[in-house]
Amino acid sequence: MQASGKNAGLGLALVSACAFGGSGVAAKPLIEAGLDPLHMVWLRVAGAALVLSPLAWRHRSLVRRKPLLLAGFGLVAVAGVQAFYFASLSRIPVGVALLLEYLGPALLLGYIRFVQRKPVTRAAAAGAAVAVVGLACVVEIWAGLRLDLFGVLLGLAAACCQAFYFVFADQGADAEDAPDPMGVIAHGMIVGALVMTVIARPWQMDWQVLGGYAAMGDLRVPALALLGWVVLVATVFAYLTGVVSVRRLSPQVAGVVACLEAVVATVLAWVLLGEQLSGPQALGGALVLGGALIAQSSRSAPVVAQEAPLPVADREPTSA
Repeated sequence: MQASGKNAGLGLALVSACAFGGSGVAAKPLIEAGLDPLHMVWLRVAGAALVLSPLAWRHRSLVRRKPLLLAGFGLVAVAGVQAFYFASLSRIPVGVALLLEYLGPALLLGYIRFVQRKPVTRAAAAGAAVAVVGLACVVEIWAGLRLDLFGVLLGLAAACCQAFYFVFADQGADAEDAPDPMGVIAHGMIVGALVMTVIARPWQMDWQVLGGYAAMGDLRVPALALLGWVVLVATVFAYLTGVVSVRRLSPQVAGVVACLEAVVATVLAWVLLGEQLSGPQALGGALVLGGALIAQSSRSAPVVAQEAPLPVADREPTSA
């Protein structure tokens, strides 16, 4: 049963990474059509909050039971990742910002080991190291590299937020009154939408872009169709499957598997947007996949309850 649960969790983590990875190829045409990146993020989060609002109402008791968890998930795992990532993009190259964001799994391992003081499996640590090297190749960090200290700090802040996404997703999973992940995501999206509304100021958005078409490679696709993909698949579906996968695996393993998102985004951009895929990027993708396979191979040692041996004086004599 435990093995089948872990396999299901791995499958959900892979599906979530693919869904998250598809956000870029749908969002980029909308941005090129005239949408500001922050407005694109607001549409993504606010749209997901609207779709998930019935779930939020169904799990409204969570507002009373777990207010800090809901606020933390919305502020950090939803709004924080997006805001810090886009802020870093304004100061450092895209590839460097993406690599910094995906240092999140490595930071997560450090948090688990040194803050929570829980053991970290060697497989997860090795998988994270291999995945980070692969990500450096995928984003071709050496291309146009320049150092901006504040931009790097913003990218690291996005990584910290991404790490805590997995922490919040697993919060209270082993407790008797474990919060339903669906409710956590729904309320988190609402909190994130409120925060992003202050940051993005959507009343300044060019709403006419959504009524037209956007170019995806050689195709012209309705802007609303692309927005629907970003909201329903790359956000709602991605977050739901991602949080459930963390519950079935562990934050450290799910975090490494999530690195595949960058690989999926690169491959989809190559297929759908005609962006070139270089040899180092292909090698990096293989390394990230290898890191994910190494991480998920870890097994938790089963805890077997054993009675402590009695002192020799207290033992009953054995019959001959």
